[in-house]
Amino acid sequence: MPRGVKLSRLHWGGGTPTLLSPDLMKRLIDSVRQTAEFAEGYEFSVEIDPNEIDAERLDALAAGGMNRASIGVQDFDPEIQGLIGREQSYDLTRQAVDLIRERGVASLNADILFGLPHQSKARITETVQKLVSFAPDRVALYGYAHVPWMAKRQQMLPSDALPTPQERLDLFETARRLFLWDSYREIGIDHFAVPGDGLAKAQENGTLRRNFQGYTDDTSEVLIGVGASSISKFPQGFAQNASSTSKHVAAIRGGDFSTARGHVFKGDDLLRSRLIEAVMCDFRIDAAEILDSFAISRQALYEMFRQANARFDNLLQITEDGLYIPQEVRPLTRMVARSFDAYDLSKAGHSSAI
Repeated sequence: MPRGVKLSRLHWGGGTPTLLSPDLMKRLIDSVRQTAEFAEGYEFSVEIDPNEIDAERLDALAAGGMNRASIGVQDFDPEIQGLIGREQSYDLTRQAVDLIRERGVASLNADILFGLPHQSKARITETVQKLVSFAPDRVALYGYAHVPWMAKRQQMLPSDALPTPQERLDLFETARRLFLWDSYREIGIDHFAVPGDGLAKAQENGTLRRNFQGYTDDTSEVLIGVGASSISKFPQGFAQNASSTSKHVAAIRGGDFSTARGHVFKGDDLLRSRLIEAVMCDFRIDAAEILDSFAISRQALYEMFRQANARFDNLLQITEDGLYIPQEVRPLTRMVARSFDAYDLSKAGHSSAI
């Protein structure tokens, strides 16, 4: 990297970084900061597993500049936790939250899942109420992705206990209404934030973005992924490291990058990328913004709108200002966004969009 680069965001996750010892955490933080210092107003977030955290490791993270913590909950119901192999009691999670806040880390993220085996409206209601008692600034409400052909451990889950698509939608709506009732702002398709949070402000001023980690208020054009299988984004395209840990480590120790594959932006990639992001972040596409930013005629842009609308029985709204997804159609937002993707991905490798 060139000298003078600043980090606006640093995130440790995509695994369980709190498995590291305090000494390894300190060495890693020092190495990162020798490469690039934090920018003013930086955010250093860490995914924390309540089962793998203690005061000493939190001390090391706080001393290194961590100012946002993220805790995965999934579900607090003991039966569901046993099925998915993620036992994590409410009391243990509360203890971790208290330890985090005692160290001056005020910003807290949390995430839960809907669509889990044996999950019901009553059970997800109890989980949301327990989660809200921690007063997290942001919550991600992700749909459980059942892909046993990719994740072998999921083959042990009782598929007949999984909710139907309609039941999944009902579970999402139940949790969504509870968060809104508790004064959270709805952010995009699956996030919620308290008023005044960076995501809520970004949504208000039109600068909300979405990357591999979800919604963000970071407008940097460069995201550097570090570690096996991580994906980087540059103004020119994407690059992904080797997914095999052994191959990744061997490449790095050999003084090479471990890039295994990539994609250089070409044609209308950037245009379609922005259309997809606008749909996912704002539920609308501002025609004036697109026409000002990209070399496309109004006629061609509106033809793309009409083609997308036709795929959804003309349930979308097309106006002089652009394309808009009505509230009642928003559960289909991910599929609407995908309709603007020129790359035909096989359905075999993906979970249900609802």
